[in-house]
Parts: sequence; structure tokens; C-alpha cells
Amino acid sequence: MTAIASLRELLTRNLRQSGIYIAFVAIVALFAVITDGLLLDPRNLTNLVLQYSYILILAIGMVMVIIAGHIDLSVGSVVALVGAVSATLVIREGMPWYVGVIAGLAVGALIGAWQGFWVAFVGIPAFITTLAGMLLFRGLTFLVLDNISLSPFGEPYTTIAAGFQNGLLGGQGYDLFTLLVFALAIVGYAVSQWRARAARQGYQQAVESVPMFALKILAIGAVVMWFAYQLATSRGLPNVLIILAVLIMAYTLVTTRTVFGRHVYALGGNKSAAELSGVKVKWVNFGVMLNMGVLASVAGIVFSSRSNGAQPAAGNMFELDAIAACFIGGASTTGGVGTVPGAMIGGLIMAVMSNGMQLLGFDESVKQVVKGLVLLLAVAFDIYNKRRAGTH
Repeated sequence: MTAIASLRELLTRNLRQSGIYIAFVAIVALFAVITDGLLLDPRNLTNLVLQYSYILILAIGMVMVIIAGHIDLSVGSVVALVGAVSATLVIREGMPWYVGVIAGLAVGALIGAWQGFWVAFVGIPAFITTLAGMLLFRGLTFLVLDNISLSPFGEPYTTIAAGFQNGLLGGQGYDLFTLLVFALAIVGYAVSQWRARAARQGYQQAVESVPMFALKILAIGAVVMWFAYQLATSRGLPNVLIILAVLIMAYTLVTTRTVFGRHVYALGGNKSAAELSGVKVKWVNFGVMLNMGVLASVAGIVFSSRSNGAQPAAGNMFELDAIAACFIGGASTTGGVGTVPGAMIGGLIMAVMSNGMQLLGFDESVKQVVKGLVLLLAVAFDIYNKRRAGTH
């Protein structure tokens, strides 16, 4: 296979996934040019990571919900309630920071179990269950906070999302630890991709040539190390990026290498066939909703830590950003299709567009219009792909 043919195969093997990466690069390049490089300034890149991390955390859980054929409209309200509970315990009651974190996680798990019960065992559609939850948990947030904001948390709670790992290994004008962490991540990625390539060869599947494979790894490695250098010359490695990286790796493994992950895809692809093949549909649905509640609580802790307080209106519209990230990242509206990396790229596209328009001084109204159009185009692309596949 020639290098050109190999590149064509690499790009067209899954148009929906390769297309989203190309779109991401194009959007970054566009905003980098029209903001005169301000988008890629080290300080702005650090702020972008801090500002949109909680949406990406929500998107990890949301993509599993969508793969299973559901939707969760309550996550923004859960973020607000978790922050309210943590703030009440830490700020109002004067308890240690970790008590607020544990209580927040417990609230998220209880909410996930509550919604999972209604969806899985009672049979109420997730759309209705979580719409009720959106109202219920927002109301509870107002009750817990007594309609007022609480702040500040103070350290060390604020270091969860606003802290940095800097200076652990030294470095002149840059943080060596940050560069080392990213370099190790690239090595790990290269090894996993090589193993995946070898596995595909074992099943007699088409793979890209070795030069093309090496070029792909080098290109990704160069971009990642450039990003690492920008962080290293700013404030170092954000704590929240470590949390996000651990979650991405863990949930990529869960969705691709575990029985539960395969069952989630099977459920979303064809519920009746999944039941006939022995999948415990009710428990898979329960697990998906429980997991979403836990990840929403993680996002709530991160958001309240970054904002250094809790507000009754916190988390407003977060659910729509998380859902949009998943659909832009290649998840299907009918379930059974989607990946964690795809959802992350979808979330980053939303983040770059929002940040770029903010740097250009656009009104919030314009940002909402653009987000809406991008979401509509992403879903239209999904439907177009399905129709095209159906004609072959």
C-alpha cells in the first residue's frame, strides 16, 4: 500500500471520527490566526483548561449515557447541588475540606442511584426522569444554600481545580515535571496504538503502513509536546488536568476493554438483541445513570473549587454543553455509537470556539447562536452518514 493510499485509508476508515479531528485542527488554526496568536498564548491555554475542565468531565459520563440510548438533562443541577452541599459543610459548618469532597461524591452517587432506579427498574424514560431531576435538584440547591451564595472555600479545597504542580523537578524558565509527564503519556499512547495495530493485523484487518503509523504518532507527539511546553512555561501542570487525564484513561478502558462497556454499546445498538444475548439490561441502565451521577459530582467539586464558592444558579446550561460535546464528537442520536476521546474532542471544539469568540469580544448571544449551529450541523452529519451507509 502506497503512502498516499495509506493516508486515504486512514482518513476514510471512519469519516465521522477522522473528520472531527480535522475539524478541531482547522478551528484552532482559524481562531489562532484571527486572534493574532492570543488563543495559543500559554496563559490563555492554561485558562482554557481550567475554564472548561468540568464540561469535559461531564462529557465523559454523558457519552456513556448517550451510547446506552439515553440522555441526562439534570447534570447542571447536580453540579450546583454538590457544590452547595460541599460549601455548607466546609464554609458554613467549618468542617475539613475533604469532608466536603466526600459528601459531594456521596450526593452524586445517591442522585445517580435515584435516577437509575426510575430509569432501569420503573421504566420511566431517562429524558423524563432527568428533566424532573433538573427541577428537583435545582430546587434542593436553593433550599440548601437558603437562596444565597457561599464563599470562600479557601485552601486546600480551591487547589483541587485551581492549583498547579510546578517546580517538583526544577527547570530554567519552564517546569520539567510537566514536560516529563506529557512525554511519558506520548510513549504510553504510542505503545497502545502499536498493540492495537498488531491486534488488527492478527485479525487480518487493514492497517496503515509503518511509515504512516510513525508519521501519525510523531504528529500527535509534536502537538502534545508543544501544548506541554506552553503549560510548562506558564504555571505548570494544572491539578484539574491530572484529574481529567486519569478519568479519560480509566473510562476509555471501561468502554473498550470491559464487559460492562461492551454491554453499554450492545444496549444502545439493539436493546432486544442485547436482552436475548444475556445482557442484564436493567442493571446496565442503572450502572450508566449511577456513573453519570458520580461524574457530575466530580464536576461539581471541580467547579465549586475553581469558583471558590457555591451559587444557587451554578451549573446552568452545563448539561447542554456536555450533550453537545458528545454529539459533535461523533456520538449517535440513536445510541450504540460514540467514544470517550471523541467526546473530549467535541468538548474541546466547543471550548476553543467559546474562548476564541470571547477573545474577539463577541457577545454571549452570538456565542449561543454559533454553538447551536455547530450542534445542528454535527447531528445533520450523523444522519447523513447513516443514510449513506444504508445505501451501500
